Amino acid sequence: MKLEFEPIQPTPGNSFTLRHYTQARDRSIVWHYHPEYELVYIPRGSGRRHIGQHASHYAGGELVFIGPNLPHLSFSYEQEGAFEQVVLQLREDFMGENFLERPELAAVRELFRRSRQGLTFGAATRAAVGPALHQMLTQPPPTRLLTLLQVLYQLAAAPDATELHADLGLSAAQARDQQRLQRVYAHIEQHFAEPITVQQMAALTFLTVPAFCRYLKKMTGQTLTTLLQEYRISQARLLLLQGRPVAGVGFATGFNNLSHFNRTFRKLTGQRPSDYHRPPTGQKPDSI
Repeated sequence: MKLEFEPIQPTPGNSFTLRHYTQARDRSIVWHYHPEYELVYIPRGSGRRHIGQHASHYAGGELVFIGPNLPHLSFSYEQEGAFEQVVLQLREDFMGENFLERPELAAVRELFRRSRQGLTFGAATRAAVGPALHQMLTQPPPTRLLTLLQVLYQLAAAPDATELHADLGLSAAQARDQQRLQRVYAHIEQHFAEPITVQQMAALTFLTVPAFCRYLKKMTGQTLTTLLQEYRISQARLLLLQGRPVAGVGFATGFNNLSHFNRTFRKLTGQRPSDYHRPPTGQKPDSI
């Protein structure tokens, strides 16, 4: 089974990603890895657990914490019938570069370290943490963040955590590919409002233009244009939710043509920016 890199972007309005799936999905990415930590909660049922070099089955539900770059199989793989899954993905620095170095977070820092081997939790912790993860799905962002910190503390203190000894590591070639991709994403995050060319990205990754295009397609399944559009629209959604004017949002996220911004936004979200826009009280949405 081919090991693939999965690019992940935080949910708009949040510093981490939270997803809720209510049915098993056929995924194009099955055996995959990513630099984010991943917490997976499955409230009931049984299935296959394959993380790194660890392979087993779970029953009665699952709660597992997977460290960064640890290859794992999608939990919906080969699932049939009723299926539910809450997936939370976050970077180590989701609260700032030295977030985990604070003394109050010593136990959470150890939790993150242990997750690099893969951690599964018993029924008692699943019962304690599961409802909180479900509540996060409907909570406003500030409350959701506080709940996440509470969940991390609970997991850090859980007496029924079992290490899976799953560390498989990446080959030298895979590690090199990932480092290149991290440079690509870091450059996009810092310069998405500016023009970004394929020539710039090729030079950044020490590849020729044709080699970079092949590499990016292999790693993400996308062209640079598509990758840029998705990232810029995700940032545009954040700004629109803050009540920023539609025209200003388009230019602030790297679109030098308002019509192009409107078309791209509708293509990727199914909505017009003015439909998504939440204007300040007493103001009308921008016309398109």
